[in-house]
Amino acid sequence: MKSLTKALNYLTGQLRQVGLFITLIAIVVFFQIATGGITLAPINVSNLIVQNSYILILAIGMVMVIIAGHIDLSVGSVVAFIGAMAGVFISQWHLPWPLAVLFCLILGALVGAWQGFWIAYFGIPAFIVTLAGMLAFRGAAQIALGNQQISFFPKEFRAIGSGFLPAFGTTGYEPLTMILGLLASIAIVGNALRQRAVRRKYDLEDEPLWWFLVKLAFLVLLVLIITVLLASYNGTPIVLIILAVLVVGYSAIMNRSVFGRHIYAIGGNLAAAALSGVKTKRVTFLLFVNMGVLSAVAGLVFTAGLNLASPSAGNGFELDAISAVFIGGAAVTGGIGTVPGAIIGGLIIGVLNNGMSILGIDSDYQLLIKGLVLLAAVAFDVYNKRRSVTA
Repeated sequence: MKSLTKALNYLTGQLRQVGLFITLIAIVVFFQIATGGITLAPINVSNLIVQNSYILILAIGMVMVIIAGHIDLSVGSVVAFIGAMAGVFISQWHLPWPLAVLFCLILGALVGAWQGFWIAYFGIPAFIVTLAGMLAFRGAAQIALGNQQISFFPKEFRAIGSGFLPAFGTTGYEPLTMILGLLASIAIVGNALRQRAVRRKYDLEDEPLWWFLVKLAFLVLLVLIITVLLASYNGTPIVLIILAVLVVGYSAIMNRSVFGRHIYAIGGNLAAAALSGVKTKRVTFLLFVNMGVLSAVAGLVFTAGLNLASPSAGNGFELDAISAVFIGGAAVTGGIGTVPGAIIGGLIIGVLNNGMSILGIDSDYQLLIKGLVLLAAVAFDVYNKRRSVTA
């Protein structure tokens, strides 16, 4: 009886995380039934990853910014600006596409540094600076393109956003994708066991063994299901490899590095972090440089996948990225959030968009539903905080 009470208490404390997984599963099951099985069709799963990859990339940077207590409204415009410059570099200046990609990443870092300077060292709120950036970089994209569109990029560049890893075999499941899925599953299990061993070593482990095994089994099963679905279609999208590298790398930064701990400290209590020796201005500046680079990556992926540089690209991307972060469990006041949570939030947004589009729901109603989902997520977060205070 005592162990059951302990388990229930732990699950209550993990209500936000548990609810996130349940919500994702419920939405997928609902649309799978409502669309007659189209949602989990291999081609649709592949399209779902490719079409939402740039939002997930933006969500990785956005969750770090929001954890630190800031926000970035300019990312959609930066996506358009970087896409425009990629078109100029490749189509008008005739630069080799790898060099154009490098220049775009540097340009993204400079955009982030520009905004980070005003926020960190000049003291202007991030909301104002990035609102100005949203207008300025949208205008810069229009100027760079002359309000025209540029298309027909090299196929090697297009592969960044819409290509697949080389396929081996002509029938059945694509072997390379199956191997990558198995390796990913083994890595997930090994990493989870190692982290649990470290926590037990320092007597920090409070997660029941059965819940640890349930979470691990669910995650591995999810990876294997996605692997089989992708392997039965065209294989592994290149953008999925890019996304996986970013998720693993940034999760490690946020969980294991001094920089990541400083981000959480700043978001939790800025004054206390400064008194503890955290260089708050420098961390904030680097956060926005990082956001600029990730916006550039998202801009390149979006432009490559669409095979089009357009001054109207990126409209609303900042709203989807911010929604993904808050739906994924980040606190409105900062100090709380994770990269995997932002990814799950982004997948929830992506599945909603995809499922509603398949069902032919008008865009007006799609916006209404997404707005209500975001409001519900934030209201749930506020409710949990009030409950923990009064408990």
